[in-house]
Amino acid sequence: MATAAAPRPYRPADREALIDICVRTGHEGGDARPYYPDHELLPSIFAEPYAVLEPELAFVVENGGRAVGYVLGTADTAAFARRFRQEWLPRVAARHPAPAGPPATPAEVMRDLLHRPERMVLGELDAYPAHLHIDLLPGHQRQGHGRRLMAAYLDALRARRVSGVHLGMVTANTPARAFHDRLGFHEIPVADPGPLTYLGLRLDRPGPSVR
Repeated sequence: MATAAAPRPYRPADREALIDICVRTGHEGGDARPYYPDHELLPSIFAEPYAVLEPELAFVVENGGRAVGYVLGTADTAAFARRFRQEWLPRVAARHPAPAGPPATPAEVMRDLLHRPERMVLGELDAYPAHLHIDLLPGHQRQGHGRRLMAAYLDALRARRVSGVHLGMVTANTPARAFHDRLGFHEIPVADPGPLTYLGLRLDRPGPSVR
C-alpha cells in the first residue's frame, strides 16, 4: 500500500473527501452510513463547520491525490459555538431541522446536537479552550498518519499560544482512547458526560512529544 503524504492544509476541493471520511468513521470509529440516511448530517456537525469557519486549523493527509484523513478544530470553543450558531447553522438548518420532540432515532439525536452548539461549552473544560476532531479511513490507520496530523494541529495551536486542547470521544471507541493516551492526553471529569469521555492536553506545560 502506498504511503500517504505528510499533512497539508485543508483546501475547499477536499470537501467531498472530508464528508466521506467523517461519515465512514462516525459510528464508534466505524461506518455510520447505515445509521444516517442523509450522509451529510454528521459532517455538518463534526467536520465541515470547522473547515469553513477555521480552515487554518484544518489539515489532511492524502493518498493518490485524495484526502484519507483529517484533523480539524478550533482554538476557542466558546467563540466557535457562537460562530456556529450565527454563521454555520443558518446554512444547514433547512436540510437538517431540529426534531419536533424528544429525539427518537440516531438521526434525530444528531440533529438535536446540531441545533445546540452551546453544548460544546463546559465549565470543566475551561483550562482546555481548544478542541479537535481527528479521523482516518480504516485502510490508512496504524501507519503514523494520525500522529503526524496531531503534530501539525498542536503546532498550530502552540503558535497561537493556546493553553490547552480537549476532545470528546465515544467511550466505546477504545482504539481511539488508546491512541490519545499514547499522545499524553488525560481524562477530564465532566459532571454529565453522556456516552462521551473527555480528554485533555495542556499545551503550556512540558509534556510528551507527539512526533
